[in-house]
Parts: sequence; structure tokens; C-alpha cells
Amino acid sequence: MTRPYSKALRCLQEVGLRPTRQRLALTKLLFDNNDRHITAELLHHEVNEAGAKVSLATIYNTLHQFTDAGLLKEVIVDSSRTYFDTNVSDHHHIYFKDDEELQDISSDELVIKSLPSVPEGKKISGVSVVVHMENKAD
Repeated sequence: MTRPYSKALRCLQEVGLRPTRQRLALTKLLFDNNDRHITAELLHHEVNEAGAKVSLATIYNTLHQFTDAGLLKEVIVDSSRTYFDTNVSDHHHIYFKDDEELQDISSDELVIKSLPSVPEGKKISGVSVVVHMENKAD
């Protein structure tokens, strides 16, 4: 039988992050199930529902630490909405504005014909596309 936080502890240790109480609680919520897209506010609600009191500022800081460590991918939908994706593989997204939901698009489903010229001394480190969808007006 495994301990409830053993997967979370291993996840943090693999990327060299100290397993604080808050990080363990957030890691368990983020990574114990299937891949997901989550906002800091939704994670704040979930962690408080689970009985672990973590401030919203700590959640933002931790999400950015997890992103820097390669555990999450930050997906900026617009200037007021950012999601964090537990699937860090190469893929794109569809944002359903009316439902405020993000969905994965495989890299094979979206073909990019060309990219801009790369200045000398630079390289392209990634390409991320967010396709915005909304309900048609009647």
C-alpha cells in the first residue's frame, strides 16, 4: 500500500523542489489524476475544499515554480485568463470562451505552414497556438 502523498513527494523530488506542506497538497491535486487545465483561482478553491489552507498568492507562486521546473505548461488565453496545463508535451489548445474551458489539440491536428525568420544567435524554443471559439449569435 502506498502512502497518500508518495506520488506527490516523488514528483517534487524528481525536479529538485523542496516538498513543503503546501507544495505536496497542490501537487497531489494537480497530478494524481488525468491531465488537466486549471486556473490559480480554481486550484485555490479545490485546495481549500480539500481542507488545506493555502493562500492564493502561494498558489500563484507555486504554479510558476512548477512551470519553471517543467511540471506545468502556462497557457495564456488572453490578458485576463491564464491556465496551467499538466500535459507538458508539444500540443496546442482550443479555448471555449462561453464555457471558459481549455481543450488540447494534438500537434498533428494543427499544421503550421511557416514560421518567421530566426535572428542570428536565436532559436525557436516552442510554438503554442490557442484557437478561440465562442457560440454563434442567434
